[in-house]
Amino acid sequence: MTLTTPDAADGAIRRAVHEAFLAETTAVSTGDPVAIGSRLAELIHETAPLLSRSRHAALLAQLIDDVTGLGPIEPLLYDPDVSEVMVNGPGRVYVERSGSVEPVRVDIDEAGILRAVERVIGPLGLRLDRSSPVVDARLPDGSRLHAVIAPVAVDGPYLTIRRFTVRALPLAAFDPGAAGPFLAWAARAGWNLVVAGATSTGKTTFLDALAGEIPASERIVTIEETAELALRQPHVVRLEARPANSEGAGAVTVRDLVRAALRMRPDRIVVGEVRGAEALDMILALATGHDGSLSTVHAGSAPEALARIETLALLGSAVPMGALRSQVAASIDGVVHLARSGVGGRMVSSVAEVAPAGRRLAAVPLFERSGGTVRPTGHRPARRARRPGVEAARPEWFS
Repeated sequence: MTLTTPDAADGAIRRAVHEAFLAETTAVSTGDPVAIGSRLAELIHETAPLLSRSRHAALLAQLIDDVTGLGPIEPLLYDPDVSEVMVNGPGRVYVERSGSVEPVRVDIDEAGILRAVERVIGPLGLRLDRSSPVVDARLPDGSRLHAVIAPVAVDGPYLTIRRFTVRALPLAAFDPGAAGPFLAWAARAGWNLVVAGATSTGKTTFLDALAGEIPASERIVTIEETAELALRQPHVVRLEARPANSEGAGAVTVRDLVRAALRMRPDRIVVGEVRGAEALDMILALATGHDGSLSTVHAGSAPEALARIETLALLGSAVPMGALRSQVAASIDGVVHLARSGVGGRMVSSVAEVAPAGRRLAAVPLFERSGGTVRPTGHRPARRARRPGVEAARPEWFS
């Protein structure tokens, strides 16, 4: 005789109730959460009237996640230590928790992954099918969702969720050492700074911390592909790019938003990440006097960041390299490079000043991490404050 475990029985009830709920065409299916919860409770009772109160409550919570959230993935997002959820196909789920990646046991099949993605992208007018197998979207809490299906995903569907955190971190959380006072000064003084680093080194979080040094009296326009920044100043305008809809129309790119920001009388422009031809528009915007602007770029070092910005800017126009480098040298003052520590944390690795060097650009190191501490290199910056009324950089920061 084959015994059915409570978990298996509850799984069967859960699937039956979910299918019954999806088959309904009443307003409950798209109604308010209270009505959805009430109807699910009724269906559970109709399907398994002898369930104990505790099992009924547990099934109801799971089904609400199935219908209104991300199904079995949803509980992972309740853990404040989870910063990323990675689904490598049915039943293969990993999380990044407190800086370390680890597998977790989640019972989710291909249909469950697709339903979870559809609940997020459906209201946004996005599509995910064989003709459009990649999608990016933002969850209601600001977290970023990226999904890939066949034929691009070989063993998929794949799903990655980068958690959004509203917890504001100070610059000190990135262990800047002696560079901390200088970075705070540079943000107030109107230096145009680029934050560089590899994937998941905390670039956006650091950008948010750096922008926290901007005076509250200034008007800041933020531009992001997916809105993540949470600046605390009162005069902030947030712009978010929009992908094309299911008909391929209506796209608003980061490049479009950079141009739009120039007409919004910004004191500062903060571009969440430069990854395409918008690099040229950003450089030109900085050259027109929007001092104190900030951005991030994927790069393994400060020199690589400058080279990548040059390459991306060339995608935007056939600008002669000499003219482009002249504009970059005039508009970008410094590069802050971030790295991951051995224990999963994020830290400032170096701070460099941008300087012309013949036909090339140089990243002159002002601070570098040595022996576990960020120390001055002995170089003093040639650039001064761009904002009037800001005191000069202090010599002791570089000695």
